[in-house]
Formats: sequence, structure tokens, C-alpha cells
Amino acid sequence: MAGRHTIILMQPSQNRATRTFMDFDSVNHALDGICGLYERKIRNINPMVRNLTYDISDLYNFIDGMTDISALVYDDSLHAFLPSVDKTEAVSAPEEAGAQ
Repeated sequence: MAGRHTIILMQPSQNRATRTFMDFDSVNHALDGICGLYERKIRNINPMVRNLTYDISDLYNFIDGMTDISALVYDDSLHAFLPSVDKTEAVSAPEEAGAQ
């Protein structure tokens, strides 16, 4: 997915004034940008710690703690931005609905 223009829409808290977006040249850069947000947050919380470490569950908790976050990825064939969808969720969702 390198080279696909990506926009991250997010609302970190319940306050609607926190709505913002980040614009990236690729999906990979967008993911790096989200990691960078988390790294800045933990650096602000721990300004005296020189080498900060975290694992993927810490990053997931940061993302899950946001009120809203979405990715729009440019599709050259449609000349439009489309929501990024986890393909495993899209495939498993109909089965889950039918199982209830």
C-alpha cells in the first residue's frame, strides 16, 4: 500500500473541539504518524525519561482510548478516498450476524 495518499481523521476525546486530521503520502507513513502521536504523548508524561519503551498493546490501548479514529485511503481507480477496512472483519462480520 505504499504511495497511497492517506488521511487520518481523529477525535482524541469526547470534546468535539479535539477533532482533527493528519495527511500522509502513504498508509505506512500514516501508521508511523499514529505511532509518533503516542510517542509524543508518553514523552510529555515522562519528560525526564531518556529512552522510552512500549509494546504493541500500549499502542492499541492508546488508539482504543480515542473517541474516534478513521483512515481514508485514496483509490486511483475511483479517484476518491475510501474508508480503510480490515478485510478480516469484513469477511467475518456476516457469519457473526448469522450465528446470533
